[in-house]
Amino acid sequence: MVRGMTMKPSVTLPRRRFLQIAAGAAALPALQSTASAQAWPAQPVRVIVMYPPGSAPDIFGRLAGQWLSDRLGQPFVIENKTGAGGNLATEFVVRAPADGYTILLAVSTNSVNPSLYPNLNHNFIRDIAPVASIANAPFVIVLSPLLPVKTVPELIAYAKANPGKLNFASGGNGSSPHIFSELFKIMAGIDMVHVPYRGAYLPDVMSGRIEVCFSPIAQVLELIRNNQVRAIAATGEKRLEVLPDIPTVAESLPGYEASGWYGLGMPAATPAPIVAKVNETMNAALAEPEKKARLVALGVEARPMTADQFKKFIAADTEKWAHVIKVAGIKAAD
Repeated sequence: MVRGMTMKPSVTLPRRRFLQIAAGAAALPALQSTASAQAWPAQPVRVIVMYPPGSAPDIFGRLAGQWLSDRLGQPFVIENKTGAGGNLATEFVVRAPADGYTILLAVSTNSVNPSLYPNLNHNFIRDIAPVASIANAPFVIVLSPLLPVKTVPELIAYAKANPGKLNFASGGNGSSPHIFSELFKIMAGIDMVHVPYRGAYLPDVMSGRIEVCFSPIAQVLELIRNNQVRAIAATGEKRLEVLPDIPTVAESLPGYEASGWYGLGMPAATPAPIVAKVNETMNAALAEPEKKARLVALGVEARPMTADQFKKFIAADTEKWAHVIKVAGIKAAD
């Protein structure tokens, strides 16, 4: 009897203690993740932009970085990593530590590239966590002032009367200006010649060497205001607040809609509390009237979403442009 009483504690108590330790160990990663999110950011955060300084994505990346910095108390430092059609920057973030200190300024290019580059070393939807949507990015069709065209119907009529004689510029095969133009060509039933550029193409539009381009509004707004190029239509669902007299393409070509977008992404394994913190912080900034007005002045509109809504949006956008790329036979440049 005495012997049994001594054996029971020697077996039961260590087992109970073992279970307590095991339960504590299982909960530790979650506790560490929560604590890490509460402390984040404890050091400067890098925002990786896939386009050069002065480009539209760079402008919005710097705005977003400043707004996050103002609210979270750490510098958000812009790093421009250009090359490989945006894939260099994206893959850099995919391979970065998933600790919240590397953010991708994601753009509509990320919806397009999976269909252009079948052998990528990453899968954007799988490897980047959608964190926060910032804004839509409607484009405008701008023409050389030397072209005797002032409306979308006139552009279509001119192109049909002069097949293959109009040139349209873009930043390269598969860039947003390229695929937005190809969608227009398909729907309008016209033939225009694509001229891809590695550098700035707007000077050639102003001089008349190039007749047409589809451009982010932020890059051409001052040129439009100074009559250096002629804007004939906005590519989004509705007219731009900053250019209310410019009609949409759809007003003349029903069903046409093509818009870019700006948002934030992080490596897929980034702790959910950090993702949520960035999403809430960005959405709070986008709700401020002065922030909304700043975006409108640049020709875009704030478009806050939950992280899950942003994920679904990217998936739908990727599917849309995959279809256009297939129909138009667009290939990435060698």
